[in-house]
Amino acid sequence: MTRFATEVERVLRLSGWSPGRQTDIGVWKEPLSGFTWHPAAERFLAEFGGVSVDVSGPGVDVAREPFVIDPELAVGEEEAFQELSERFGRRFFPVGETGQGEFFLALDEDGVLYLLAARVFRLGPVDQGLEKLITGVKPVKLSLPE
Repeated sequence: MTRFATEVERVLRLSGWSPGRQTDIGVWKEPLSGFTWHPAAERFLAEFGGVSVDVSGPGVDVAREPFVIDPELAVGEEEAFQELSERFGRRFFPVGETGQGEFFLALDEDGVLYLLAARVFRLGPVDQGLEKLITGVKPVKLSLPE
């Protein structure tokens, strides 16, 4: 069994990813020192950091939009990430953005990918979340914990 669906893997490969890819995340440590790093974010950025996916057009449920895996796009948003992390009981770490900057991509400590803005949407575990982004599957709006 392959890790990604054929089309998703093709798009990821064209975007700079390959199986076993390892990127030096040290370049992001200082600029992102105001965020709370966790192992899931480190693993994700080591594999996907710097990948830029240029998709568009209709998707399964929603339009497909380009996204980039670059955590530095969130520099200056430390308070917003901290507030959302506290409100939702997750440790969100920035990993990129999509929607022409409308949404940050974030990863929690369990390796689940999210879209963050004024609202939070769950995409799912990394592989599933990337597949949803690439194929245009609508994410699930996260409700505040009770």
